Amino acid sequence: MTPNTVPPRGPTAEPPKGLRAGRTAPDLRTAVGIGGPPVRCGRAARAAGYARGVTVFRLESLDDVELAAPVLVAAFDGWVDAAGASSAAAEHLARGGELIATFDADILFDFRSRRPVLDIIDGTLQRLEWPSLTLHRILADGRDVLVLHGAEPDFRWRELGEDLLELSLRLGVVEWVSLGAIPAAVPHTRAVPVMATASDDGLLLEDEIKGPPGLLRVPSACLSAVELTVAGAGVPTVGFYAQVPHYIGGPYAAATVALIERLSRHLHVTLPMGAFPDDATTQRERLDMAVDADDDVRQILERLEGGDDEELPSGDELAAEIERFLRDRPGDAGSGPMPGPGAG
Repeated sequence: MTPNTVPPRGPTAEPPKGLRAGRTAPDLRTAVGIGGPPVRCGRAARAAGYARGVTVFRLESLDDVELAAPVLVAAFDGWVDAAGASSAAAEHLARGGELIATFDADILFDFRSRRPVLDIIDGTLQRLEWPSLTLHRILADGRDVLVLHGAEPDFRWRELGEDLLELSLRLGVVEWVSLGAIPAAVPHTRAVPVMATASDDGLLLEDEIKGPPGLLRVPSACLSAVELTVAGAGVPTVGFYAQVPHYIGGPYAAATVALIERLSRHLHVTLPMGAFPDDATTQRERLDMAVDADDDVRQILERLEGGDDEELPSGDELAAEIERFLRDRPGDAGSGPMPGPGAG
């Protein structure tokens, strides 16, 4: 395949059913070619007034294969990522996958608020690790899963949404799945609750509960803004959000396990868990030990288990109690101050 050409769509890469009539990826003739120079696609470029040489994404490789009913799974760090649970799941799933697309960090990120990490070795500046956003392809039981993961962008959310819509249509994405995690008044002694969202009825399995009921008005994450753009074109979208105990800092492996398990069931595929189950068991034992040794903390946990949220202490207060216990037991393996509560 030569640079600056768009590979022909295969039969498995048709736009998903339910797309609004006449709504297709704008001007795909201008789309970036595999391995070719970056070119901004279609309407987003024209609306923003940018020259074609300015881009948000660049396709890297598709190995000249047809994608089999690809689903796009997305998670960003930062907002709606309590304890780093959802970004950890996405990073783990993408590891070892084929790089499909990269996104322009200079356009999307504010480097003063999210500074690159600098390595200095023996007094010499060696390398910078920049925040990034990438799309990888993995195979799960013969099905293509595209994993969009990385840092939450600071800028150009609307343009990113338009470009991701075009990319999704171009690749024949049949479903978009957002992964997130939110702090909640739930105990670590119970299975991690996972809240689900869906753009239409019938997209969720029977055990996937859509919620919360009624109006929930919160500051939006970039991930949600992008998902709305994709859903607005008729691409089916769902979201899974693990509820992390509000007294937990990060990471919280049990929430990552819950998200990967839920995604596996939803897609009817087997996804790798890595070391997360073992990490979750170790952390559970450590938290149980802290609770058993402190009557006040145990009473608080019992009230959480009973669903009584009246006059509950804040996450800061409960985390401080557990941190005090761990600090007073320096001989324990893994003891030491716990990070502050997950900020979501």
